[in-house]
Amino acid sequence: MMQKRIVVLTGAGMSADSGIKTFRDAGGLWEGYDVMEVASPYGFARNPSLVLDFYNQRRRQLLEVVPNQGHKMLVELERHFKVTVITQNIDDLHERAGSSHVLHLHGELLKVRSTGDETFVLYWKKDLNLGDTCSKGYQLRPHIVWFGEEVPLLSEAAQITATADILIIIGTSMQVYPAAGLLSYAKPQTPVYFIDPKPSISALNYDNLTIIEATAAKGVPTLVADLIHKELL
Repeated sequence: MMQKRIVVLTGAGMSADSGIKTFRDAGGLWEGYDVMEVASPYGFARNPSLVLDFYNQRRRQLLEVVPNQGHKMLVELERHFKVTVITQNIDDLHERAGSSHVLHLHGELLKVRSTGDETFVLYWKKDLNLGDTCSKGYQLRPHIVWFGEEVPLLSEAAQITATADILIIIGTSMQVYPAAGLLSYAKPQTPVYFIDPKPSISALNYDNLTIIEATAAKGVPTLVADLIHKELL
């Protein structure tokens, strides 16, 4: 029997249980910073040292945390289904947990790229400083999709979402575009599971929506156990 395809969309809440702070608080700040100052081409052009330091802090923090039970149970799901994770997160916790197929919509914190050639990408775990350049002499920058930049993997993510037999949404408001638009690519009758401690979408809006009001670390194990049980019946 052909394995069912499960597509998992994850946001900041997925990694919150690992100790990584969510992207923005109610004031539009990211850990005390105006997001446009540290996550836009304008901010980087205006004050590159500030931006590099900001991501250096995020990178150091990432190397100190570990995947949570939510990450680990998505790996367990792969034993029974064909699973693809589409994440808005820039951390590598899905990969460290063992997920085989992960698409990073907004880039990766442990990679950098040339400001003169966006195809020149390096794996990078140390601090990135002014003066760190590619082989052609261009300054390196975080391999992150900033505000005002196109999301190069969005089309691929939409195609993947359209193949889903089951769609799972974890720890994301699904209110920030373009990522929020992925839900519209799912087939009309696809079962959708939404895991979040403060769910922001209503079951009234979708015929096949199940809301699990829990954190990723608690909600994902419950859902995975249920899906595997149903598959084995």
